[in-house]
Amino acid sequence: MKTRADLLSFLDAHGVAHSTLDHPPVFRVEEGQEIKAALPGGHTKNLFLKDVRGQLWLISALGETAIDLKRLHTVIGSGRLSFGNPALMLQTLGVTPGSVTAFGLINDTDRRVRFVLDAALARADPVNFHPLANDATTAVSQAGFRRFLAALGITPMIVDFAAMAVLH
Repeated sequence: MKTRADLLSFLDAHGVAHSTLDHPPVFRVEEGQEIKAALPGGHTKNLFLKDVRGQLWLISALGETAIDLKRLHTVIGSGRLSFGNPALMLQTLGVTPGSVTAFGLINDTDRRVRFVLDAALARADPVNFHPLANDATTAVSQAGFRRFLAALGITPMIVDFAAMAVLH
């Protein structure tokens, strides 16, 4: 599994400017408000999910976005969704609970995880994610984030969670 240093080297290699702030571990969206206040841009919540068919999903959204997990499967075309277990999270994304991040997609070399991006987060600039551990936050521009995804060969499914609709 790739480490924080590997991730930052990957960003550098792909021309993605980034800045990282080290801070005490943050486990939930509600924590670390003073950290978020010091960092401009969109702050995220990330959900690692598994559907009844065994498909894995990662959802990255603005921290304040409401996500109706009971209805989401009808929007994204999945089976009913539940949270993926920590062992599967570690195996596919290389992270543990509390550290789930879109940057974890760098570890999904088998492309088992489908990526859903909140339309509101897709408009935020910059965007802030944990760099594979919850004791730091790394900011990248929206264009840089898209460059990161493209370098991995990932095209996100963009969902408007307020309208519960796929935009593309």
